[in-house]
Amino acid sequence: MSPSNEIRTKPTRHQDYVRMLVLETDEQHPDDHQERGSFGDVFDSLFKRAGDEHDPPLGIETVIRFVAEDKGGSVPKLEDVEDVHAILITGSMYDAHGDDPWILKLVDFIQTLWQKRPDIRFSGVCFGHQILCRALGAKIDSTPNSKWELAHTPIHLTPVGARLFNNPEGGRIHLHQMHQDHVVSPPSSATTHLLPEQHDRDIHVWGSSETTEVQGVYIRKRLFTTQGHLGFDEDMVHRQIEMRLQAGSIDREKAQDREQLKTAQDTAEWEHDGVVVAGAILRFFHGDDDEI
Repeated sequence: MSPSNEIRTKPTRHQDYVRMLVLETDEQHPDDHQERGSFGDVFDSLFKRAGDEHDPPLGIETVIRFVAEDKGGSVPKLEDVEDVHAILITGSMYDAHGDDPWILKLVDFIQTLWQKRPDIRFSGVCFGHQILCRALGAKIDSTPNSKWELAHTPIHLTPVGARLFNNPEGGRIHLHQMHQDHVVSPPSSATTHLLPEQHDRDIHVWGSSETTEVQGVYIRKRLFTTQGHLGFDEDMVHRQIEMRLQAGSIDREKAQDREQLKTAQDTAEWEHDGVVVAGAILRFFHGDDDEI
């Protein structure tokens, strides 16, 4: 199903709620779209589930906007986000380090919003994680040896990560992965004027995996990103792999790709911690964990 330039709102029944703008940066697989809707719909359902588990229950009102302009979307302007508490940027098959005109426009939008709206809190998933870090001056590049990270993956938490996720057993969480690029190092005052030096102590990597050192970045009251896909389920994993095989970005002829492909297919059915991560991001949006 082709994306629409229409802006959609998914309401909430709760009086206490977060109003989240989801910027969709790519299309779902057609079968996933038919079953679960767009990426924005997937996140709305996931965060509503996390909100129901919040104590007390917390609502999420989701505004969905498709922004990949070469597929009919539009990057918002500053005046389009006047009544938004938080922004989440989705994953994509585009390269976050690319120079597509709409990607450069999105980077500029993030930078402008970061300066003009210090009250807005940002999150991003995979591409979204990378584009937010890029907007703050971090380098985005291929993983070492261009290795895909595709499977259900353990993420080892830093002390800050353990607090954000309520100290899970074993000091780790698990998320499905689907990337070949990564954030080389987190943003800091050395990478951008948008982060004053006195705020460097508030910038944290919250977890790492064997392939990806920066699995997510946390900046108190401003940013909480994740490289892993909290919204994926088994069907989405298989279909996202299918799309990348068709596009040629995953190459069955390469032994390294075949190994990762087999692991991903073998572990796609495994439960992961998507709701746990959504709950942590929702608490961040709501300001519950501002002391971390």
